[in-house]
Amino acid sequence: MGSLGAILRHPDDFYPLLKLKMAARHAEKQIPPEPHWGFCYTMLHKVSRSFALVIQQLAPELRNAICIFYLVLRALDTVEDDTSIQTDIKVPILKAFHCHIYNRDWHFSCGTKDYKVLMDQFHHVSTAFLELGKGYQEAIEDITKRMGAGMAKFICKEVETVDDYDEYCHYVAGLVGLGLSKLFHASDLEDLAPDSLSNSMGLLLQKTNIIRDYLEDINEIPKSRMFWPREIWGKYADKLEDFKYEENSVKAVQCLNDLVTNALNHVEDCLKYMSNLRDLSIFRFCAIPQIMAIGTLALCYNNVEVFRGVVKMRRGLTAKVIDRTQTMADVYGAFFDFSVMLKAKVNNSDPNATKTLSRIEAIQKTCEQSGLLNKRKLYAVKSEPMFNPTLIVILFSLLCIILAYLSAKRLPANQPV
Repeated sequence: MGSLGAILRHPDDFYPLLKLKMAARHAEKQIPPEPHWGFCYTMLHKVSRSFALVIQQLAPELRNAICIFYLVLRALDTVEDDTSIQTDIKVPILKAFHCHIYNRDWHFSCGTKDYKVLMDQFHHVSTAFLELGKGYQEAIEDITKRMGAGMAKFICKEVETVDDYDEYCHYVAGLVGLGLSKLFHASDLEDLAPDSLSNSMGLLLQKTNIIRDYLEDINEIPKSRMFWPREIWGKYADKLEDFKYEENSVKAVQCLNDLVTNALNHVEDCLKYMSNLRDLSIFRFCAIPQIMAIGTLALCYNNVEVFRGVVKMRRGLTAKVIDRTQTMADVYGAFFDFSVMLKAKVNNSDPNATKTLSRIEAIQKTCEQSGLLNKRKLYAVKSEPMFNPTLIVILFSLLCIILAYLSAKRLPANQPV
């Protein structure tokens, strides 16, 4: 539920963390009884716990469609990610994947751990897919076909230019944004969003992941995976893997800041997309990951730890975002707060400082012009006392009660407490 030290430093994280834990347990109890649907929702919890939480609030019909959409694309991504599969085998599978989802007997063994289980028992996903409404099926098939073709293209092509980078991110994430917009529209809950805005929703998330996951991707076994565009990293190093060595830290961070600045180009489109949503559950489903993305970018910017390990938002802040994101005022507030954090980290000696500051100021202007900043409930960055004695006493008392309750539950029925 988050480390005790982190909770003591941020005592107001405790209640959102507790709510998040309870919501996770509730979601796990909502697994459908049918074997194929049970498998799909169980796998969803295993391959993406945060996504599984956010999806639970959606209307049942739309929730089922998005669950299957996610698992189909996760399976497709598993094929692409498995560097042990020979190219002459991988490319045809990627291109034909949209056909396999109609085949209850198809499966392909690849990936590891939970992803291997998903691939080995993919017939459950296909069975559930075939029970969806025709509008949902057509949207999922269309996006899967386009994404598979795009992934196949980049199996045989390096990400050289910024245009290549945008194209790759479009195939693997922008199309997810387009697909979700199609599913929202098929549910009759939302108007169909413009493709350009839907694409930006995916690109902001994907570029954030690519930036954050540098070390994991570069150390991939048996072959490293490289998604940072040479047009950007080539200004700072001869080889992309050079950034993981301490002697190249200055250039590594300058390249990192360049990429974060590039990702910020999509923020205004994302804010416009979210401001047009009408259904609260769809709004929260879309808004929470976007706030997490801008928060992660703020943490990654000018942070050499990206090249040493994993940089991510603390669990308590994540719980706050999930709990308190209810309106566009909250979204504008979070984006404004994280942009303030980001701006404070900009060093004027950075070669892209002027460009970065210009992007940040444009984001802040959009948030301010909304006129909603004073109506928000979510404060992503807020100066608070590190230790609040009253909260610590309450926290300690609650922890004692919870531990006593859990200890009592573990005792045998005939053993006295």
